[in-house]
Amino acid sequence: MPAIVQPGTEPFWLALMVVAGLGVVEVLSLLLGASISGLLDDGFGFHSPGHADASVLGGWMSWLNAGGVPVLVLVVVFFSAFAAIGFALQSVASNIVMPLPLLLAVPASMALALPVTRWASRGLARIIPRDESNAVSQSELIGLLGTVTLGPLDQGNPGSVRVRDRYGNIHVLRATAAPGHVIETGALVVIADGSDGLFQAIPAPPELAPHHGG
Repeated sequence: MPAIVQPGTEPFWLALMVVAGLGVVEVLSLLLGASISGLLDDGFGFHSPGHADASVLGGWMSWLNAGGVPVLVLVVVFFSAFAAIGFALQSVASNIVMPLPLLLAVPASMALALPVTRWASRGLARIIPRDESNAVSQSELIGLLGTVTLGPLDQGNPGSVRVRDRYGNIHVLRATAAPGHVIETGALVVIADGSDGLFQAIPAPPELAPHHGG
C-alpha cells in the first residue's frame, strides 16, 4: 500500500473514493426506484438552467453550470478533477524536490479544479438527458406518450419515464403513477400532470400504442 499512496496524496485518494462511493450509491438508489441525483436536484431547486439563487452557494453553483447538468454530476466532475490535478502537482513537485505540503497542494488543486469543472460541465450538458430542456417547458411535457424505463410506478418512490417531445428530443422524467394505478416497467403511459420536476403518469389507452414512436 505505501507504494500506491505516496506522501502528500492522501486527500486525492480520498476524493477518488468519494467518487466511487457516489457511483455505488446512485446505482443502488436507482435499483430501489429513486435517484440520488434527482433528489439532490430537487433539494437545491435546480430544475432548469434558468434557476437563480441569491445565496453565495447558489451563485457558485450557477457559475459551475448546475442548471445544465445534475448536481451529482458536478460533484463527481469536481472531485475527479481535484484528484487528477492533485496527483499531477505532487508528481511534478516530487520529481523536482519533494511533495508539496498539503496546506498548499489541497487549496491549489481545488482552485484549479473549479474552472475545469465549469468547462467539463458545459460539454456534458450537451449530451446528458435532463428532466427538462431549453426547448420545452415542463407544461409542454404534459400529455406526451412515453415508456416506463424504471418501475413499477406507483404512489411511492418515483421511477422513470422516457418521452419524446415535439422537437424529437428525448427526456427521462421522474414520475409516479396517478392514484389508483400501478404501472409496470416497459408499459406505455401518458404524462398526465407534473410540477417541480416530478410527473404523474397514467396507462396509455390501447388505441395509442400502435402510434407510439418514442
